[in-house]
Amino acid sequence: MGAVQVLVVDDQEPFRRAAVAVIEATDGFAVAGVAQTGEESVEVVRLLGPDLVLMDVNLPGIDGVEATRRLLALPSPPVVALLSTYEEEDFADQARACGAVAYVGKSTFGPARLSQVWQLARRAG
Repeated sequence: MGAVQVLVVDDQEPFRRAAVAVIEATDGFAVAGVAQTGEESVEVVRLLGPDLVLMDVNLPGIDGVEATRRLLALPSPPVVALLSTYEEEDFADQARACGAVAYVGKSTFGPARLSQVWQLARRAG
């Protein structure tokens, strides 16, 4: 089985770079691509078919919650995890309501959390 292909969706270049570095440093994961907006994420998912999308909540245009709904309506949807600066306790319910497998605070995102999100998705799937 190949590496889990991950798409990073965030409008801030510093976080995109940091997330790519985390993915590259985590065994079993590879970067499928990056997107800067919710609309772009839908197009990139259609083109690349990643396994997992790390979606920022606050994006220009459609936000990450709406983009998640659109991604999950695709014929072969990826797993989506929402990320933002909100406290996890404050946003977890909203993440589940839109179909995301998890919500991860950006301050806690690292290799262990990435692996944990994928394990949650595998159990849920």
